[in-house]
Amino acid sequence: MSFHSILWMEKEVQSETMSQPDFFPDLNLDQVVEAIIASKQEYNLSTVFWTPLRNAETIRYRQEVMRDLEDEVLMAHIKKFAEKIRTVRCYLSLVEKLDFDYHRKGWLLEAALVYSEAITELAHDLEQASLRSRGLLAFREWMNCYIQSQTFRSFVTEAQQVKQALSELKYSIIIESGKFKVKRYEGEIDYSIEVEKTFEKLRQRDVESYLWKFPEGTGMSHIEAKILEFVARLYPEAFAALNHFCANHAYFINELIQSFDREVHFYISYLDFIAELKRRGLPFCYPEVSSMDKEIFVRDGFDIALAHALRHSETSLILNDFSLKGPERLIVVTGPNQGGKTTFARMFGQLHYFSSLGCPVPAREARLFLFDKIFTHFEKKEDISNLRGKLEDDLVRIHNMVSHATPNSLFILNEIFTSATLEDAVLLSREIMNRLMSLDIMGVWVTFLDELATLSEKTVSMVATVDPHDPTIRTFKIVRKPPDGLAYTLSLTKKYQLTYEQIKKRVH
Repeated sequence: MSFHSILWMEKEVQSETMSQPDFFPDLNLDQVVEAIIASKQEYNLSTVFWTPLRNAETIRYRQEVMRDLEDEVLMAHIKKFAEKIRTVRCYLSLVEKLDFDYHRKGWLLEAALVYSEAITELAHDLEQASLRSRGLLAFREWMNCYIQSQTFRSFVTEAQQVKQALSELKYSIIIESGKFKVKRYEGEIDYSIEVEKTFEKLRQRDVESYLWKFPEGTGMSHIEAKILEFVARLYPEAFAALNHFCANHAYFINELIQSFDREVHFYISYLDFIAELKRRGLPFCYPEVSSMDKEIFVRDGFDIALAHALRHSETSLILNDFSLKGPERLIVVTGPNQGGKTTFARMFGQLHYFSSLGCPVPAREARLFLFDKIFTHFEKKEDISNLRGKLEDDLVRIHNMVSHATPNSLFILNEIFTSATLEDAVLLSREIMNRLMSLDIMGVWVTFLDELATLSEKTVSMVATVDPHDPTIRTFKIVRKPPDGLAYTLSLTKKYQLTYEQIKKRVH
């Protein structure tokens, strides 16, 4: 079995997107991804999170790896391996900053030993694991071949022999009259041990240590370097072996190991991120994904950005459902302000986006569509530099979106044309909605225009509900039912005694 990646199936490798997608801020995905990769900056994972997959089979390939890594024991082994590889990189980085030759070579040897230990341990741990994913099974088989190869075995053996030879060296330093000389150790007494023994009987209790520990990487003084140079002259064979090893293994990290180390952090970072939300009782699932079937549903979904923002709060998150069946394509969401409509629209986009990455999505159960593009239109401040008013700017943005859309695109529109008159807003919205329906496009449209909810068999009406006993209290539940915005208006006017009859009665 060949192996090349745990992110991409063979011959399916896709170039990573080098810039953040335009719709990220509208869906708060920029905040989510930033939080996910916050502690993993060295792996440059943002480009992976910016690159949705286009193939349903590759999504399933990643889902399999995610499921395997949900095993706590396996995850602990992977993290231990990743930490050791990180140590290797730190050592190699240190080598580039040191001033003295043998000091650099000593750290290079240490890096090689940690690397060989990390590889050997991971191969053993993977052999003991119950793997099911194609990606990790292929990696395990490749690892077994790698550690059994003559190249790797010779590398490990040579590193261990060089280290052993150096560790057995003994020498003495004689200091007198501001000078020192280095000679082979000939059984001289180690007076430091004798001093400790002499004063041990005077010790009454443990005391605070005032020994200063030099930070790693402070380097070697010129005196220490000169001592090491003299030691190398005393033991030329051991240092010749070190020279030979470093010359032949200046860079020893296998490219596939390096790639695996980066790619596995995509999974680690996401699973670590959602672990805290799962501990709060929020559900995540592996969605069924199709690029052909536009019948979708979600049960108990939620806005993952909002969930992360409330992770330390006692506030309960409201879970919502939605579905599209048969000819249905557009969910039209109406209802009172501050009722959760925008959050619902963001949830719709987030669910589809994370499903396209092969990640568990924030829902109890889901079947989602594999899109080619996501287009969003959320209210923005006017940009005086383009010399356009708000209505004109809305029209330009929408025209650009529709012009680049395909039947596989997703549209998420949040209260557009708010600056237009009611008549103009209805007219423009109907025209755009008809264009979207003619392209068979799926999406969510949050609007204050109830008329749009029943425009066609392709539209589905969902309403942000309020407490039936007090319409000023939002439930944040978005339910499938006909729009009833006028009823909310009447309830509110009655509550605050603003109906015609109530005002007339107060006046008279």
